[in-house]
Amino acid sequence: MFAYLKGSLEEKSTNFVVIDVGGVGYKVFMSASSIDKIGELGNVVKVHTHYHVREDDISLYGFLSNEELKMFELLLSVSGIGAKSAITMLSNITPSAFAVAVISNDIKSLTKIPGVGTKSAQRIVLELKDKLKNEDAISKGDGNEVATTVESVDTSANSSDAFAALIMLGYSRPEVNKAIEKIDTSSLSTEDIIKVALKYLAR
Repeated sequence: MFAYLKGSLEEKSTNFVVIDVGGVGYKVFMSASSIDKIGELGNVVKVHTHYHVREDDISLYGFLSNEELKMFELLLSVSGIGAKSAITMLSNITPSAFAVAVISNDIKSLTKIPGVGTKSAQRIVLELKDKLKNEDAISKGDGNEVATTVESVDTSANSSDAFAALIMLGYSRPEVNKAIEKIDTSSLSTEDIIKVALKYLAR
């Protein structure tokens, strides 16, 4: 319903902000890290939003980047994870680090997040990797498309993982290919490749 809000920042609390858009104050729930970064009261701010509807609750959740929004929506698709848990996770891990952890089966990194135990971390990895494979199969008819597509850009394991992680964060294959082609990936870690690629993708 709302793609984003742009207006004057009127209030900052521990877990939400109030943004005035045309004389209407919108209460937007955000992660603690995003609230810290959003700016000072009175500034004009822009937040990407997720309109969350449940039987007993209608809320707006806000994010400083599309990557944060995509990570939030991915977490909501995992059984047993609600909006509040997803926001807490966003306060403790970046979208790029999260995507790398999922792609590389890094359960240990996920369990460092408050409230995420081993079983929850394993479920996140399993369900999101299955989701990624299903999306690949639907779009290309071949579950191995992530590996074969990135091979034309760079054959390193780090580039392949970065490619898959960026797809998970909502970017299309042509967009990711174009970004990775511009990067010298030979000495970069998977997360560093993602961070550099995101700078190109944001332009």
